Amino acid sequence: MPLHAQQFFDDVLELPFHQYAIVGDSLYATPQPNSPLRLGIDFAPTIRHGEYDGLRLRVVHLERGVLDTATLRFVDHGTLERRDAARGLTTGRDGYAVIRDWHDHSSQRPWLGADGTGLCTAIEQYVHVWFPQAVESRLPALPIARPTPTTGTRPRSR
Repeated sequence: MPLHAQQFFDDVLELPFHQYAIVGDSLYATPQPNSPLRLGIDFAPTIRHGEYDGLRLRVVHLERGVLDTATLRFVDHGTLERRDAARGLTTGRDGYAVIRDWHDHSSQRPWLGADGTGLCTAIEQYVHVWFPQAVESRLPALPIARPTPTTGTRPRSR
């Protein structure tokens, strides 16, 4: 059973990246143009094969490699609450707040019913730390008192 990563990243998260690619089950993005930093997002595995409890974010420098890794768990961001409530799953029950790529309903996306709002907000906050937006150029401040043009010469002080 595939994770349907393309649909998860496009439909559930709707991230505002202009340049990104999804390869396999991972998203790779360049949040800031001309930066040597890249963002990688993939599914964070649990101890069970084919089971995931969140997303793993990585900041990668083109020359230095991985600079930072963070895991955003589905349970912490309310991602699968609606889906689990519909299935009658509660905290501590097998399958709660995880997605699996080996469940019985192979035609159904394992994250169907997910709400990506909390995850998207957390990802955006993480991205702002590593990829700060370029400072907008501001118009120079106007002086408090403007000099007035003079037409004549000043009288000399004696």
